[in-house]
Amino acid sequence: MKYTKETLIGEALDQDLSLSKYFMEMGMHCLGCPASRGESIEEACMVHGVDCEALLKRLNAHAG
Repeated sequence: MKYTKETLIGEALDQDLSLSKYFMEMGMHCLGCPASRGESIEEACMVHGVDCEALLKRLNAHAG
């Protein structure tokens, strides 16, 4: 799976739970709550002040 700004966090974690470490590093500690699972990667980055493109590079590199 290629991760994009529109990918929902819940979808990404359903594909690969080990991605959770990247979200935890950005300060997203409530990954199990419905609100965070329904957020797009872009929305989460805006809320947490994280460079979305940099995070996407890390997620996609991890995914191979």
